[in-house]
Amino acid sequence: MDCHYYDAAVCRSCRWLERPYADQLTAKQERVATALPALPWRPPVASAQERFRNKAKMVVAGTTAEPTLGILDPRGGGVDLRECPLHAPGLTAALPALARFIGAAGLTPYSVPERRGELKHLLVTESPDGELMVRFVLRSSEALPRLRKHLPVLLGELPVAVASANLQPDHKAVLEGPEEVPLHGDTLTMQVNGLGLHLRPQSFFQTNTDVAAALYRHAVDLAGSVGATSAWDLYCGVGGFGLHLAREGVRVVGVESSEQAVESATITAGELGLSEAEFLAGDATAYALARGEAPDLVVVNPPRRGIGPELAGWLEASGVSHVVYSSCNVDSLARDLAAMPSLRPVSGRLLDMFPHTDHHEVLLLLAR
Repeated sequence: MDCHYYDAAVCRSCRWLERPYADQLTAKQERVATALPALPWRPPVASAQERFRNKAKMVVAGTTAEPTLGILDPRGGGVDLRECPLHAPGLTAALPALARFIGAAGLTPYSVPERRGELKHLLVTESPDGELMVRFVLRSSEALPRLRKHLPVLLGELPVAVASANLQPDHKAVLEGPEEVPLHGDTLTMQVNGLGLHLRPQSFFQTNTDVAAALYRHAVDLAGSVGATSAWDLYCGVGGFGLHLAREGVRVVGVESSEQAVESATITAGELGLSEAEFLAGDATAYALARGEAPDLVVVNPPRRGIGPELAGWLEASGVSHVVYSSCNVDSLARDLAAMPSLRPVSGRLLDMFPHTDHHEVLLLLAR
């Protein structure tokens, strides 16, 4: 991948960019295999090397008339990365129009050194169908009237399915705050393997749609290989794993702390007539600890910290015969596996969500 930002040393986020891609995959495979118990590995799932990101997370700086969309330099000044070659083409095409909108709506970029201004971040997600979700992260509600006034112009220029404002008043390195103000639309539909997954503003979705699709397909294959007829999808997000399993006839209960994500998963299940799929808002560990009987299969897709000792201890003692563990952090995965010695890894696969970095995604099948 060619990147003039990297060549000019203004952005070095893709730290492995100078490595041939085949070497990147080899290094990641060696890293995860070394950290985990010995097990059979399937061939890694490679990614496109550019234009694979479905989300642009842009720090907004500069001035209202000439905003920068990208990152901050060491002094807190804006570095414009509108032409980042990682972004899907629709994102790249949308960013100039969004920069013009910032000026038209009079949105003052937030200055980190001076601690003043309103617009902190611009978060844009593109669906496989080319529709957009646009989120404006603001310091306060002061700019909301101007956003609403000028939004029709933006809607006429870009295929925006969802627009919202997120309020993040604190001066700290936090991407977004807890309060979301709807401006237009409700959900962005992400078509993945023929499933229309509904994505709402504060819901998590994998950044690499094609590799996410491969992740879900592989999980379905693993569930089929062990004959699972019932499953829990813990940390289910918008239901990616659970809905794929339910479509294959597996009875599924999904648990997720985000109420927005649970609402999205429930909408998709209803649209597809998947009456055997139920999604609940709550803590995954608390849900498991409160249940007396385990399903055939438990799918876990936790954040980087892993599932932790409580849930690992419950799985160890539960008698559940198989676990599918999706991890973005092999170190926390290794700790969790050590707490579940009766559940042995029998199959592993590396999925490369983030080329040109050392980040990795691993899918393991555990059997008792």
